[in-house]
Amino acid sequence: MSEPMLETMNDDALLRVSGLRVEYATANGPVPAVAGVDLTLAKGEFLGVVGESGCGKSTMLFGIAQLLNPPASVTAGEVWFKGENLVAMTAKSLNTLRWRDFSVVMQSAMNALNPVHSIGRQFKDAIKAHAKWSDTQVRARSAEVLELVGIDPVHLKSYPHQLSGGMRQRAMIAMALLFTPDLIVMDEPTSALDVVAQRSLMAQIKELQKQLGFAVIFVTHDMSLVSHFSDRLMVMYAGQVVELGRTRSVFDAPAHPYSKGLLDAFPSIRGEKKRLTGIPGAPPNLAKPPSGCRFHPRCPVAMDRCKADVPELYTVGAAQARCLLHEPAPVSVEVES
Repeated sequence: MSEPMLETMNDDALLRVSGLRVEYATANGPVPAVAGVDLTLAKGEFLGVVGESGCGKSTMLFGIAQLLNPPASVTAGEVWFKGENLVAMTAKSLNTLRWRDFSVVMQSAMNALNPVHSIGRQFKDAIKAHAKWSDTQVRARSAEVLELVGIDPVHLKSYPHQLSGGMRQRAMIAMALLFTPDLIVMDEPTSALDVVAQRSLMAQIKELQKQLGFAVIFVTHDMSLVSHFSDRLMVMYAGQVVELGRTRSVFDAPAHPYSKGLLDAFPSIRGEKKRLTGIPGAPPNLAKPPSGCRFHPRCPVAMDRCKADVPELYTVGAAQARCLLHEPAPVSVEVES
């Protein structure tokens, strides 16, 4: 690690992503799906990542976990995890860290289990790949993590098709907890579940996090899902972070017009009835993103300069927002005559 990075890392920083850029190679040239993402995750923190489909959420997650496959690749940036740059690590070194230090729960994870092996066999394979445990230790730990997610250890003998969708999803989370990692990244793990099962699983994940102390990056397109569970919220649009702040602050006073549009698209169970407005138009083609602010073609408060000036992430109270409405006023300097 270089000296400047050592100076910027603090004791609470478990993960630090700097300038992450992920591109897809195409016949017409590279397409940037993630364009310069920066984020810091503290130990034990729950970070929610939201945005429309195609905004780069999952690609960013795969870039952080170094799970990208061609034609996608990290073309710039660094991912520092516990003092090591994952982008510069070899595949062998990464395999040593995965499951042991950080785990990944994929989208539709309940379908990721091998249908021809029992749950216990799949847990055993994961453990044996990273540790030299006896069969007794493997059985004990497998039963322990199943109980953590509310599943009777008798189901270690069950096959995936013998479990409900919610149970398979929880079994995948149990597998991610086998080595009690410091970080678990989740890519829409509740997308295949009904609303009741979603809320139950989210409550269980939050309770496990409090109990075991691991950090979470939770990717979803449903803002309401993370409203009560995440500590901070990252809103992405067209491959960029457009807002980042405390979850409650983002919900109570969204600083970016896109964040407000997402919130207005979800009904509230409290207060007066309001017509859902949604966001007009469609996300841009990332091969040819709009000039200036990428959201300006759909923004209800866009100014003429939004078409030309590229906004940075400006500080808005305790949050950050990529909107020219929050650009600091230039400081005038008086020159004495």
